[in-house]
Amino acid sequence: MHKTLILLFHPDLSRSNANAALGQEAANLDNVEVVDIQALYPEGIDIYRDGEREAARLLGADRIVLQFPIHWYSMPAIMRQWQDAVLTRMFYLNYEEEGQKLEGTPLFVAVTAGNVEESYRPDGRNLFTIESLLAPLRATAHRCGLIWRSPFVVYTADKLEPVGLKAKAEEYVMALHLWREEKI
Repeated sequence: MHKTLILLFHPDLSRSNANAALGQEAANLDNVEVVDIQALYPEGIDIYRDGEREAARLLGADRIVLQFPIHWYSMPAIMRQWQDAVLTRMFYLNYEEEGQKLEGTPLFVAVTAGNVEESYRPDGRNLFTIESLLAPLRATAHRCGLIWRSPFVVYTADKLEPVGLKAKAEEYVMALHLWREEKI
């Protein structure tokens, strides 16, 4: 069975409904490690102080999940810090020892959004689809040689009732299970 690493990027998971529920449900799967990056690095992540540990974490996984809420049409600040510290280290400073070894790893992105799905359309309130908003992340995955998969999206994440939230968490686990079974 493949080891799946879920890196959860939320500014304060204790105040999250959707990301916390998704992460808790996914943690019940076999061979899954869920890491709350903000809790691990409350003062921020540093390329030299923390980069080696995070590079090793990535290299120890067969599949990687990036899970986060959409913040102002982008990723949370801690996720951007993580990219700068870890991916810069792996692909620009230590390519042969680290980055090259990560190439070919499957990547799955799970995002939560506060608005309704209809808002994420060219004629909607937000003008862009979630896929369009994730284009920089997809380009980064491509640059790093990671195998991109269509994202899992939870809309109206902060407004879901407990029953709806539970259903979305179960849907997420099913999506992860199917993705982990794919021959890549």
